[in-house]
Order: sequence, then C-alpha cells, then structure tokens
Amino acid sequence: KGRGETRTHDYKRHGTTTLFAALNVADGKIIGTCMDRHRHQEWLKFLRRIDEQTLADKQLHLIADNYATHKHPRVQSWLKRHPRFHMHFTPTSASWLNMVERFFRDLTDKCIRRGVFHSVKELVTTIMVSVEQHNKEPKPFIWTAKASDILEKVKRGRAALNKRPSV
Repeated sequence: KGRGETRTHDYKRHGTTTLFAALNVADGKIIGTCMDRHRHQEWLKFLRRIDEQTLADKQLHLIADNYATHKHPRVQSWLKRHPRFHMHFTPTSASWLNMVERFFRDLTDKCIRRGVFHSVKELVTTIMVSVEQHNKEPKPFIWTAKASDILEKVKRGRAALNKRPSV
C-alpha cells in the first residue's frame, strides 16, 4: 500500500513561472524558455525564439491551446508577417492532443512535483537543466494507439457522460 502525498506544515510557495515549450516531433528536441508571465508579449518573444532557432526554410506547425494570448491581435499580425508559422489550436479539454504535454507531464513527475524550491530562480534553473538534459538524448514522441481506437474511446466517454443524471 502507498501513502498519500503530504507537505510539511511550513511549506511555502515562493512564486511561479511559465514554461513555454515547443517540441520538434521529428527528433524529440525541445525549445523551451521560462518567463514571469503568460501574456501575448511573452508568447511573441517565444515565437521569435522559435523563429531564430529553426532552419529558415522549414514550415512550422505549432499546436497550442485556445488561450487568448495565442490569438491576440498583435500575435495575429506577427504570424501574418511570418507565413512559415501555421497555428493549430486544440479543442477545449483536449490538451492530450498536443504531444508537448507529455514532456510537461514527465517534467512535472520527475523534477517539480516533489521538489522544494526556495525561489523562482531555483525553479527556473531546475526546469531549464531538465530541458537541456532532455535535449542531450532526445527521442521523438510516437503515438502508439491507432486513431480509430482513440476516437472510439472518445465516443464511449461522451456517451457515458451524456448518461449521467444532471444535478
């Protein structure tokens, strides 16, 4: 039997950071950066970083959630000036479709969840070291389930939710 996770009575949260990350599905490498906030200004900085760190002749397909930051007019304007960027947005509650979420899960499980960080700087350092270590031996994330199996599972889930009595 296991034990529930606990925190000491003196646990203190010292702040937060936002990790922006892009996964190259072909080789598994991550372009990542931590920023203090998650506004359109930070998203644009991250898009510029991706632009600088990828070959100019490559078309880039970015999958993102429907967060308003990603659709801000200034972001849209930047994207029009950078036509190699193609945005694709996941439906609400479907972040599992974005393969970089698997990296976020692994990062959380291995480095963050049970960690004790005395400052945001310490947290950011841990995250960025993890990104660097990942990139030393990257592996592409590969879907193992067939699309038809995934869609059937979604269909069964929706049917089960629709059968639930309303409260």
